[in-house]
Amino acid sequence: MSKSTDERGRIYLPKDVRNRFGERYRIVELPSHVALFPVDEDPLEGLRDAVGDAFEGDDADELKQRARESIARTVQEEAERRSRDDAN
Repeated sequence: MSKSTDERGRIYLPKDVRNRFGERYRIVELPSHVALFPVDEDPLEGLRDAVGDAFEGDDADELKQRARESIARTVQEEAERRSRDDAN
C-alpha cells in the first residue's frame, strides 16, 4: 500500500486498516524507513493478550530495558548490513 501526505503532513489510513489495527499508532524512525505500529487502548492488556502469561512475574521496567536493548541491537545490525551492502 502506498500513501502520500497532504499539505499538512498527514497520512490517511484506509478504513479497513483502521478497523483491523485501530486508531492509534506509534511512529518509529529507523535508519532506512519509518514504521507505524498500532497502539492498543491498554498496551499492557494487548501484550498480555498476545503472549499470555509468558511474562508473569517479570518487572515491567526490566522488560522495557530488555526490549530497548534488543531494538538497539537490531537497528545497529541493520545499519551495519546496509553499510556493507553500500560499500559493495
